[in-house]
Amino acid sequence: MLSVQNLEVVYDDVVLALRGVSLEIPDDRIVALLGANGAGKSTLLRALSGMLDIHDGDVRKGDVTLDGTSVARLSATAMAGRGIKHVLEGRRVFRELSVEENLRVGAHVARKDLRANLVRVYDLFPRLVERKDQLAGFLSGGEQQMLAIGRALMSGPRYLLLDEPSLGLAPMVVAQIRDIIAEINHQGTGVLLVEQNATMALQIAHHGYVMETGRVVMDRPAAELLADDDIREFYLGLGAEGERTSYRDVKHYRRRKRWAS
Repeated sequence: MLSVQNLEVVYDDVVLALRGVSLEIPDDRIVALLGANGAGKSTLLRALSGMLDIHDGDVRKGDVTLDGTSVARLSATAMAGRGIKHVLEGRRVFRELSVEENLRVGAHVARKDLRANLVRVYDLFPRLVERKDQLAGFLSGGEQQMLAIGRALMSGPRYLLLDEPSLGLAPMVVAQIRDIIAEINHQGTGVLLVEQNATMALQIAHHGYVMETGRVVMDRPAAELLADDDIREFYLGLGAEGERTSYRDVKHYRRRKRWAS
């Protein structure tokens, strides 16, 4: 179990980004994390993957534990060695390297399993097999996202942290990414899925959390969140009868959310 308990994170000794966040990611589950820009979702991922120090962030209170052992202040390399891999927003592939070279880089903490993990990635992403000798910079956005996820899988992680994997992708590609995430979880990898596309996230997640201004303000099974009128109106843009509301209505609704603390 990867767990966060009452976590507070500060940037530059000034900006309080997380305000007592608690959540759990079981080994065999997909957990969705919803929230508007600036809610603290990416900060939470950095805390889980050991990347806070790169951004001048620091844990002031609370803890991150893996199977009951504190890992809150470990480096990104140490966290990767413990099976926690973070796929950053925006893909971040090595554009001057080929697809297969990118994948081999991802195996830096699991060299002995490189061949088996490469087979797994190519089975999940047949498109990458066709492109394995092509420079990553020439891939489409969807192909780069597949490569970024595949590179993270090359270390055989227990937990995969995904930051906006559907961002900027066509609906057909989003559906492919959604199905692949579900299959990765089915193969035994726990997933924390940060997504603006709430429908996609809640369709495949087992549990969901909603964050606002550095706090968790809602915590329910994903199916309940998907059916909740507040979530449907604010995050899915749907009214009580399922009709799509206007952007103006959604903006107004933001000032009257019933879960607001």
